[in-house]
Amino acid sequence: MAKLVFAMNQSLDGYVDHMAFAPGPALFRHFVAEAQRQVGSIYGREMYDVMRYWDDEHPEWNVDERAFAAAWRSQPKWVVSRTLQSVGPNAQLVGSDLERAIRELKDERDGEIEVAGPTLAQSLTALGLIDEYRIYLHPVVLGHGKPYFAGPRPRLGLVAHERVDEDVMRLVYVPA
Repeated sequence: MAKLVFAMNQSLDGYVDHMAFAPGPALFRHFVAEAQRQVGSIYGREMYDVMRYWDDEHPEWNVDERAFAAAWRSQPKWVVSRTLQSVGPNAQLVGSDLERAIRELKDERDGEIEVAGPTLAQSLTALGLIDEYRIYLHPVVLGHGKPYFAGPRPRLGLVAHERVDEDVMRLVYVPA
């Protein structure tokens, strides 16, 4: 059975914003390794739109960026959206019964499936489907934006922590 993992960069005050701060080289390499071992990703529409950047080749990319793009392109992606009519390569839309669709994905696969986007994570948290939360805590205070926990705040237990970049800690929690 697959494990659903919600992992995102977060500011010290609890917000996620890919435009306000970015991973340094060591953290980006960590994300490359994560993407290479995932068996797929589930996206909300907004996060999927952001990640579609990796569908196109960019001549200015370095080795790590090319490796991330290759890993992202090769893995299956499921997109939860009420507005999209179609999705890009190696992706499919999730039907209207979110809980059933995600439970089937978990049952059909082994390994980790990334959950991307706080709004989608809110829905999956409410359904009790997220198995692990990974917070990549950056020393940045934003004061606004989308919170990592956009809805229900589940009871969690800390199971691991490590420094993954000069100033970034990875905190790993599971439902308590």
